[in-house]
Amino acid sequence: MRSQQFQRVFLAVAIAAIGLVTATHPAFAAMSPAAGHGLGGLGMLFGIGQLSPAGARVIDPIITEVVQGYRFPNLVGSVLFPEVPVSTRGGQVIQFGPEAFRRYNARRAPGAATKRVDFGYLGDKFALVQDALEGKVPFEVMEDAQRVPHINLAQVYLRGTVNILKKSLEADQAALALDPNNYDANHKVALAGTSKWSDPSSNPTQDIDDYKETVRTGIGVRPNVLVMSAQAYKAARTNPNIVDRFKYTSKESITADMLAQLWDLDKVAIGDDIYWDDSTGQMVDVWGNNAVLAYSALAASSNQEPSYGYTYRMIGHPMAEIPYQDRNARSWIYPVNYERVPVNSAFSAGFLIQTPA
Repeated sequence: MRSQQFQRVFLAVAIAAIGLVTATHPAFAAMSPAAGHGLGGLGMLFGIGQLSPAGARVIDPIITEVVQGYRFPNLVGSVLFPEVPVSTRGGQVIQFGPEAFRRYNARRAPGAATKRVDFGYLGDKFALVQDALEGKVPFEVMEDAQRVPHINLAQVYLRGTVNILKKSLEADQAALALDPNNYDANHKVALAGTSKWSDPSSNPTQDIDDYKETVRTGIGVRPNVLVMSAQAYKAARTNPNIVDRFKYTSKESITADMLAQLWDLDKVAIGDDIYWDDSTGQMVDVWGNNAVLAYSALAASSNQEPSYGYTYRMIGHPMAEIPYQDRNARSWIYPVNYERVPVNSAFSAGFLIQTPA
């Protein structure tokens, strides 16, 4: 009898202690129903009552849901390399040749054998890389922010941490897409002299049409996306031939959407991202002075669909771990992991345009 009473008292004290933690922990404050998260109440309390692997599985998805919801419009690498989930950290890339894009005669006569076709093959090996960072929120900063309504520093610092990880991915995607060694001689060009889009006598629209036709004759599908560096975009939108096409239809500045419509593309994305180069002490454009035209499976849910490239991403990533206190630094620490790698699945579905400006 006394044992049962002791268990009840212990359970009541435990629930009260957990309630105190959830009321004061900044990460849990970000997940309260008032903050727009659908989980709360005793169900959440029991889920985080013990800092065990089982408890971690409850906490991690909640914070990870916040992390995975962040979007960064200035990062455009995923236009060329859509993210698809994978369940292993290594394997072989599913690559596609021209046969994956072509149309086939599937007509069958009575009694005749049924035709067969294979899509994709196992190509180069891949290994996910793991980027990991910890966002640090000093106690003093957290306390000051709590005096201002509607400021949630946990989410602010998580977003900043994820942004750094995404910028790293953007640089990897750009490096892969802009490497001329990944293209054969017919799928790349280095513009020079009067052929540069920054030259008034050049004709970017004619160039795009020619490059699209090169891709179409190789794989049977026209490119649907164009990623342009900031320099390339400026050269194209101010080119006299482009300006002349819009002068009677719009008084507004020429936008990426207008160029997409003019060039019959689903999307024109502008790579504005920059980074600090320690070796030169200068800011550098991630996409340099280039443009990449490609057929990309923008709505792909797996790597089984033919596409210029993919970003293989571990299922559940980016993933936020349990926040913890660093008493020595007097800070809350928010760890985030992101395992991913951009891969080439069909560079024959792309066309590299170098030095357009």
